[in-house]
Amino acid sequence: MGSLSIWHWIIVLVIVLLVFGTKKLRNIGTDLGGAVRGFKEGMKDTSDPSGSAPSGRTIDAKVEEKPHA
Repeated sequence: MGSLSIWHWIIVLVIVLLVFGTKKLRNIGTDLGGAVRGFKEGMKDTSDPSGSAPSGRTIDAKVEEKPHA
């Protein structure tokens, strides 16, 4: 009872097509694709203005617990 069959999904798809229409759904898909593309391009940008990749340096540190007073 918890899972939906293929027929349930087909009925939902038909109802969505009747409510929104194919043109509006196409516009939503185009807008969503543009947003995803913009997000990917934004993730490629680095915060370093020179555009270079991180240098790969490792910083070693020692963590000590502070004694309680």
